[in-house]
Amino acid sequence: MSAPSPKDAAVENHPDAHELWKITLGELDEKMGVKILEESVERVVATMPVEGNRQSFGLLHGGASLAVGEAVGSWAAVIHASTLGKTAVGVDVSATHHRSAREGQVTVTATPIHLGGTLTTHEVVITNEAGQRLCTMRITNLLMRRHK
Repeated sequence: MSAPSPKDAAVENHPDAHELWKITLGELDEKMGVKILEESVERVVATMPVEGNRQSFGLLHGGASLAVGEAVGSWAAVIHASTLGKTAVGVDVSATHHRSAREGQVTVTATPIHLGGTLTTHEVVITNEAGQRLCTMRITNLLMRRHK
């Protein structure tokens, strides 16, 4: 088998040459009650109830915030990667918790900071129903060829 020509490679890597990946919830996402509101290269938005995701002091668990934030940020990266015929895997995540929540639902929004051909970085913001920022995350994903 010969290597693809530069023209074939250009077609393969053109954003319109690939179908955008659609989010599918994983087992943990379902257990946490995650719902997808929006999914595009520019923005992924989801919600999650606080109830069922609290720690022993009755507050939203920081680990639940990290889990949902990493999922939403990774989904955003995979959507971008799909435009290049690739997939994405997380390589770094960091978070700052600003305030807590005891009830209601949180909204999780991932927006790109950098959309490259090898790496993506997204800011993920978690807010409460009043729009107050509970957590700010940054996630970096490595883009890789899809395994068939």
